[in-house]
Amino acid sequence: MALADNAGCAKPSEDFPFPEIIELNVGGQVYITRHPTLVSVPGSLLWEMFTQKNIRSLARDSKGRFFVDRDGFLFRYILDYMRDQQLVLPDHFPERSRLRREAEYFMLPELVKMLAPKLSKQNSLGDDPCQSDPEELSPNADATRNLTSATATLPSTMAGGPGSAVTAGVGAASTDVRRAGFITIGYRGSYTLGRDSQTDAKFRRVARIMVCGKTSLAKEVFGDTLNESRDPDRPPERYTSRYYLKFTFLEQAFDKLADAGFHMVACNSTGTCAFAHDQTDDRIWTSYTEYVFYRE
Repeated sequence: MALADNAGCAKPSEDFPFPEIIELNVGGQVYITRHPTLVSVPGSLLWEMFTQKNIRSLARDSKGRFFVDRDGFLFRYILDYMRDQQLVLPDHFPERSRLRREAEYFMLPELVKMLAPKLSKQNSLGDDPCQSDPEELSPNADATRNLTSATATLPSTMAGGPGSAVTAGVGAASTDVRRAGFITIGYRGSYTLGRDSQTDAKFRRVARIMVCGKTSLAKEVFGDTLNESRDPDRPPERYTSRYYLKFTFLEQAFDKLADAGFHMVACNSTGTCAFAHDQTDDRIWTSYTEYVFYRE
């Protein structure tokens, strides 16, 4: 006599087309969760996706998992919220603005409100347990704080009166906005030399440009071109060597560093012959190079 199927392994039917346990592929990251979790917030995008009768319209990957083309690393916080409608983030979470954008995409208005910075009546950040980090505040707000502190320390008699003191404060604030620090750019490259060291030469093939330094400085310089997927939860004042750039042009990285006021202070490189062709005598050389930049 056949045993009845377990409720947690119930098969889809015409009235209930989705299984109890659902596998999701979100931007290459695989998540396994229960169907009630995905439909726990009525009106959300996931609720719309997993309450419809015809599941053939939903995208799937090569292994049959439901596919969502969004940030796979940030989706874990979306899924956590769907489980109990609460938001718990790591200390010094650096990607609040990006997570808020994901919450807007998944149509979770309450989560969007939780991620919005709260202001008190005095226009200061309130006692929000999940308030934004200082690096995520707008540059204008940062400059205003620096301007206030600078003007407070200047004497009122400087340069002929209060008006001159305010003007001097603006100059002082503009120089204090950019913080000093080091950023190191590193890359592994390869190049091929022909028999006469010139024929069919292919120079400096760069696979990936790595960024080492303080998190807040790296984000300030490279912005959206910085790939943080290998170290997504690094606090702003901590250092990392796991970031890399979304492009592979060294000159583009140098331009961004120059625009941010950095100057190269040191560099080093090593090279070795990794392969030599027996018939053509072509030699493939590999190298590792680092450039150290500093801003006062």
